[in-house]
Amino acid sequence: MSNIGQRVLNKAFGTVDTHQSPVSVTTQPRWQSGTSMKALVWHGKRDVRVETHEIPDLTDPEDALVRVTCTTVCGSDLHLYNGEAFELKSGDILGHESAGIVEKVGPEVTGVRVGDRVVVTAVIACGKCKWCKQGLTSACSETNTSSAMEKLYGTTFSGIFGYGHITGGYPGGQAEFVRVPFANTNCSKLPDNVPDEKGLYLSDIVVTSHHAAVEADIQVGEIVGVWGLGPIGALVCQWAKIMGAGRILAIDNVPHRLELVASKYGAETINFNETKDVVGAIKKLVGPDGIDKGIDATGFRYTKTIGQTLQRAVGAATDSSDVVNEIILATRKFGRIALIADFLGYTNNFNLGGMMEKGIRLIGCSQNPGHRYADQCLKHIQDGSFDPLDVVSHRFRFEQIADVYKRFNQKQGGIEKVFLETRFAAPRAAGPALQEDVWADL
Repeated sequence: MSNIGQRVLNKAFGTVDTHQSPVSVTTQPRWQSGTSMKALVWHGKRDVRVETHEIPDLTDPEDALVRVTCTTVCGSDLHLYNGEAFELKSGDILGHESAGIVEKVGPEVTGVRVGDRVVVTAVIACGKCKWCKQGLTSACSETNTSSAMEKLYGTTFSGIFGYGHITGGYPGGQAEFVRVPFANTNCSKLPDNVPDEKGLYLSDIVVTSHHAAVEADIQVGEIVGVWGLGPIGALVCQWAKIMGAGRILAIDNVPHRLELVASKYGAETINFNETKDVVGAIKKLVGPDGIDKGIDATGFRYTKTIGQTLQRAVGAATDSSDVVNEIILATRKFGRIALIADFLGYTNNFNLGGMMEKGIRLIGCSQNPGHRYADQCLKHIQDGSFDPLDVVSHRFRFEQIADVYKRFNQKQGGIEKVFLETRFAAPRAAGPALQEDVWADL
């Protein structure tokens, strides 16, 4: 288990029994003896490697085996890379975003056939439990075995590909093959007019950013603030524009991110390295009431005060409340704040009084129930009203993925969202040109 995860679990509960709770699916596949594929494997903090691994096999009757043509690296993968997520084990295959060709299906798979081109959802849902039937697939009760999560949060939520054993321990899609449980629910066919370069991102960032905008309840004419302009935050700005937001305020400290959302979506930007009083700057722009809706796309790692930095460093808190507190101060009375970034455990110095007295609705978005939005988001991509390629900065070969993690973590070279093509990739469509050297000046 990673250091920060171990600290919070031990602090809250003492030694946690991390046995697997029973669910209706096998979380670990059988492996095909004598076969080989390339996969990105986690071995410890900032230690990920492309290794040769056996190919997974069908294990349950509703499984599909997908030959991965493309994958990517998510900002949330950096939590694992930096050893800050829960219950990682050396040898875990990472990655929750992939697309490819169906290679094999189990006897109960009816939604896809061998040869279909599909995107694999990041969240693993059964499609049958009471949560899935409500469209709340990220709350699926049948795909996660983690008793540690039950201790920490009072329940479990869905499994996730390649995201540690607190989300089921499923081998991920940063590999040349991935086994997909409940394939009728978790594989979506891609139409011919949507290339992999766009369809891949329906696995996570397109539907996740849409989910954030929906949970924030963005209305026509409203003032929306977005904190954190990585791929999710930038695409939230795109959805806010589509939904008719009157003004979009975007807060970050990376110049090319600020330039992107300003040029593409007309956002008014604030660089918090240059503007220390972000709340004051916002109210100067929009008036004393503040923004109508705020969205946090930064996450638990990002501190702005010495106090929060020290508390995280010594294990007194896992999560920083600095950005959430800033959003509370910037949001109007009876406004709404949506948390789409990852938060893991506990925080201190949270402005609970400000949230209560201002009547602010603070919404935890959960992991994305992307299944409910996939068709709608796909239509926006097909008609050209939404373009995930706005945030796709680079194309690399899959074999370069370990270096991509390192450079992405260092925020170097302008890397934002990448497109990683495997040896099975389709002929290249629109998108960034292939970069042969991850470390070249880009």
